[in-house]
Amino acid sequence: MKLDMIDVKILSELQKNGRITNVELAELVNLSPSPCLTRMKRLQAAGYITGYSAQIDIGKLGEILTVFTEVTLKNHRHVDFDRFQAAARKIDACVECHLVSGGYDYLLKFITAGIVHYQTIIENLLDQDVGIDKYFSFVVIKSPFIKTHLPLNNLFGDRISA
Repeated sequence: MKLDMIDVKILSELQKNGRITNVELAELVNLSPSPCLTRMKRLQAAGYITGYSAQIDIGKLGEILTVFTEVTLKNHRHVDFDRFQAAARKIDACVECHLVSGGYDYLLKFITAGIVHYQTIIENLLDQDVGIDKYFSFVVIKSPFIKTHLPLNNLFGDRISA
């Protein structure tokens, strides 16, 4: 499915406000409601829209700790990556896992109840013997901003039809 500018506008608006009504969305993207709803359903069916969720202000929930962790594996076979990813996926506090290039293999993001909670998670991960050679932890002191939407217009550029 090839996207056009209206599709990108629909996606942009929905990622800003997933609870927007179809009438409001149609107005923002300069369509009438019926074609707008048809396009939105087509985008969902094609897998461009994978779900809707609430954004939570975790700071209001109490003390939390965000830690980015670089992980290097001992071996680099397909089975080693699969084993590590399966273990990381099971950790609720691990909210992001990225296989990266450079001096280490993975960049993980943990949201925990504190440093003791984080250390317990890491120790449990090490005890599972999932192939970790070394890891480095970076505790977030402050997050001046976190964007929750993607810059779709910049990402698609010339790849969309007018």
